[in-house]
Amino acid sequence: MRIVPLATVAALAAGCATSSVQRIEDAITPGIFLEPESRDVLPAGVEMRPVYPKGLEVTKVSEGFRARLYNDVANYCSIAYGHLVKRLPCDGSESEEFRAGVSEPRAGEILTHDMAGAQRTVLATVRVPLSDAKYAALCDFVYNVGPAQFKDSTLLRVVNAQKFDQVPLQLRRWVRAGGREIEGLKNRREREIKLFFDGEPTPRAAPPAGEDLSPLDIRTGR
Repeated sequence: MRIVPLATVAALAAGCATSSVQRIEDAITPGIFLEPESRDVLPAGVEMRPVYPKGLEVTKVSEGFRARLYNDVANYCSIAYGHLVKRLPCDGSESEEFRAGVSEPRAGEILTHDMAGAQRTVLATVRVPLSDAKYAALCDFVYNVGPAQFKDSTLLRVVNAQKFDQVPLQLRRWVRAGGREIEGLKNRREREIKLFFDGEPTPRAAPPAGEDLSPLDIRTGR
């Protein structure tokens, strides 16, 4: 009888685990994971503000729930609602919890934790009062594109100027990734607009004269 070394058995098991991991071509790594963790300092007297359930549902719909490990379009190992496990393909070395798969309630807990960086960015940079819906919409945007893109955006400028009628125009610019327009990003921006104006008519304002409304890439901001 041929004895197979334990190291070989482990390697074979890892190979089987890797081969069973699906690559999802339309799953885009949330920008919140592609920058150093947001440590924005909250203004004096401002406490951490949760994203209300309706807002989290918008993020859940946009990210999609996946109980099992998968590789996203960048070939990064991910799970749940876009949670980045590592910036490498899944290879069987992930935590036991993730290798076993996660339930939807557990995925929701992970998303709530991951969303904290986006919350800090919105709370630290937006200087005007926001309803729960407006706050949640901006948190979803930051989760998707990353804190740095939001801080440097015309979207933030018009929000802080309380020119909310210009928000749809600015959100609809962020629909490119990797140099091409992505249908999923277009749909996500429309969900954010609907959430931002929850309970209100969505404005259809004309753009200001000379305003640049060219499409932007969520990775490069250009």
